[in-house]
Amino acid sequence: MTTTAEQRVSCTITGGVADVRLNRPDKLNALDQAMFEALVATGLRLRDDSSVRAVVLSGAGRAFCAGLDFGNFQQMADGTGRVPDREAVSAEPIGPAKARGQRAAHVWATLAVPVIAAVHGVAFGGGLQVALGADIRLVAADAKLSVLEIKWGLAPDMTGTQLLPELVGRDVAKELTYTGRVVSGEEAAALGLATRVEADPLAAALALAGEIATKSPDAIRYSKQLLDMAGRTSLAEGFEAEQHAIKALIGSPNQTEAVRANLENRSPNFTDPTT
Repeated sequence: MTTTAEQRVSCTITGGVADVRLNRPDKLNALDQAMFEALVATGLRLRDDSSVRAVVLSGAGRAFCAGLDFGNFQQMADGTGRVPDREAVSAEPIGPAKARGQRAAHVWATLAVPVIAAVHGVAFGGGLQVALGADIRLVAADAKLSVLEIKWGLAPDMTGTQLLPELVGRDVAKELTYTGRVVSGEEAAALGLATRVEADPLAAALALAGEIATKSPDAIRYSKQLLDMAGRTSLAEGFEAEQHAIKALIGSPNQTEAVRANLENRSPNFTDPTT
């Protein structure tokens, strides 16, 4: 039998590209307990699958994700108090992420392969924070994005406060958080909140993921690891990590295959990483 959590997120893998879709279109993919659980479970499953070379994260229907399920706000208004869907601490943290909502967003950042978010419709509150867990965000020009928590008397609690300043600068992050104002896809790209605007974000994301999947998976994984260290560790540690990576890559089977394929003017035939 398929559980509610399993129904909340669909995942198909084709040619090394995992097509992951939030699948609650009638609720604009709003985040309820089942959605949080499905996002975490899907991310962890893909993290352990060495055949996956890139991931596309999108929303079914008219939106990427409208944020926390409206029913939770009704509970707050009724005086129920703390809502467990988002705040519950799991017995198995994902790195520094312990609360369920943090895990649902942060799990995508822990994948060794690139994750591309394709954003259309709305990405509000927790939905935006899930998108921030991706490496790249492709957005529709008319998409609507917002750090919406302030509207409900809340502060972002799904990793957003730690990621926004890195993307848009501390002052812009504060302005967006303090006001909760909605920005278009065009403005999001101009601010650095999105990577770029695409007429069809999902098609563009799948095409980009397909291109990435043709590159050496070892080189891609090391590159993501190194880029994620930038600004989060010392230059000495970053430089040392670069040297470790290049020594591991040079002469490895996939690196040798990349050289041979280029010299022979053919497509490379890479093997999946062992870990």
